[in-house]
Amino acid sequence: MVQSLKKQIGGNHYSKFVIQPSEFIYKNNIPFIEGCAIKYLCRWRDKGGTQDLDKAIHFIEMLKDFNK
Repeated sequence: MVQSLKKQIGGNHYSKFVIQPSEFIYKNNIPFIEGCAIKYLCRWRDKGGTQDLDKAIHFIEMLKDFNK
């Protein structure tokens, strides 16, 4: 495991995952906008509630707009 993944600042909403969103995004070479949507989808229950779902939707809407 990457040493920095053992530390989380401001909660534990990512460290509870077997594979943290940042590691998954990095290892799969996922672009920024898609990565942000994944991050918010992973944490919504433990951190931001439905506001995080709205943030994920917003990033998906941006992705759609950029790819028209």
